[in-house]
Amino acid sequence: MQYRKLGATDIDVPLIGLGTMTWGEQNNLQQACEQMDYAVSRGVNFFDAAEMYPVPPKAETAGDTERCIGEWLSQSGKRSEITLATKVAGRADTRPDWKHIRGGPRLNRDHIRQAIEGSLERLQTDYLDLYQVHWPERATNFFGMRGYVHYPQADGIAIEETLDALSELVDEGLVKHVGLSNETPWGVMEYLRLASERGLAKVVSIQNVYNLLSRQFETGLAEMAIREDVGLLAYSPMAFGVLSGKYLNGQMPAGSRLELFERFARYGSPQSEAATIAYKAIADKYDMTLAQMSLAFVCQQPFVTSCLIGATTMDQLRENIDAVEVQLSKDQLSEIEAVHNQYPDPAP
Repeated sequence: MQYRKLGATDIDVPLIGLGTMTWGEQNNLQQACEQMDYAVSRGVNFFDAAEMYPVPPKAETAGDTERCIGEWLSQSGKRSEITLATKVAGRADTRPDWKHIRGGPRLNRDHIRQAIEGSLERLQTDYLDLYQVHWPERATNFFGMRGYVHYPQADGIAIEETLDALSELVDEGLVKHVGLSNETPWGVMEYLRLASERGLAKVVSIQNVYNLLSRQFETGLAEMAIREDVGLLAYSPMAFGVLSGKYLNGQMPAGSRLELFERFARYGSPQSEAATIAYKAIADKYDMTLAQMSLAFVCQQPFVTSCLIGATTMDQLRENIDAVEVQLSKDQLSEIEAVHNQYPDPAP
């Protein structure tokens, strides 16, 4: 396993990190523990969760992912060996089905305090290595939104209050470092500006979507990640499994995420399928699986700190972790760029 620094910290995180959002829904506790055992045996000691997991979010399962991790940490005694990250849910007042999270999650001081206390209890630990804001409080572009409309009346809790609250957690030792997720360039810079001017906790990472079908991070945020040392924790590197090729030609494997949950349609456009077919042709040409080529591409980007995989089977987990050993050549990368130029960011 290869490792990279988590921002400007002294923490080394594996180039392949373990996403966990299926645990408690598509995977039970026993399967989650099996995944964690295997991941650690391969050097994958970075686990990323969220208070609202598993997905899709619902009251009856909320927090179960963190509970799975907490049980494994308690049974294994390996807390000190793990870089543990989770997230606090942001504003969701347009989603009445999320009222089970603190009556409707916000990013003010009281909500953040409630959220961290709940996560620590479920995770059976007294500190987090990384605590992330899951999505912005304000109305802006995230979760696949295209086209920007400015709604200043919907800004909600100020970033300053959110960062103040997060900094208190760092000062108290409940959290070592703070990060962002689903943020924009302006949002990252505002967090950095406030940290610099007021001596608050500096964000060390940003967790945004990044894969062969969605490379918008490269515009604006990639330069910021490098120059400001706020590395990308790339989520959805397999585009909901689309970049395995298993959904091509109308296939819908039983028990797969897209078969179970219609809401995951982000990568279902004809352009995405055409691009996936073209990428698969490259992988086939060089005797790679499409999954491993897709993950290797993400891992080779200089602005990526860790590529967060999420597997539901052990075979998927093994194949995904093996991708760290794949090194794409200049010719292979050139062929990938040719497809990208033909189908630029077919998914949001």
